[in-house]
Amino acid sequence: MRVEILSLLEKNSEISLENIAETLGISKEAVAAEIKSLEEEKVICGYSAIVNWEKTEKRYVTALIEVKVTPQRGDGFDRIADRILRFPEVKSVYLMSGGFDLTVIVEGKDIKEVAFFVSDKLSTINAVTGTATHFVLKTYKDHGIIMGQNLKSDERMIVSP
Repeated sequence: MRVEILSLLEKNSEISLENIAETLGISKEAVAAEIKSLEEEKVICGYSAIVNWEKTEKRYVTALIEVKVTPQRGDGFDRIADRILRFPEVKSVYLMSGGFDLTVIVEGKDIKEVAFFVSDKLSTINAVTGTATHFVLKTYKDHGIIMGQNLKSDERMIVSP
């Protein structure tokens, strides 16, 4: 039941208790109790809206920053990640496999603000040995939601032999 509730909430956090109960064939009270338990256990960490900011007046940039670090004895990457995630510019931090250690997703009002964050805050952390910054140019899909740009269908002419 927990996984089913979580899957429904992940697809639509505004789904009503009644709809969840009806979909799963259980009582509304059982759904409410399970959601409360999931929130208390921090399985559900919050609720948010997925916003297509390109259709608003708000202007900002998003950057994905690859970060190479030296792991700390006893704490591995956790202490470094904890320090990075506390900056208000940071939206997400992920431990990665591959050629770098952490992916840090940052938002700023412009490229200059993100560059300042990288040069004056992130790269000055002792354990950070290197960074590579990539700016998001356009969002097509976010958290499973197509962002509504007028994507053109494939209009190529069919050619047969």
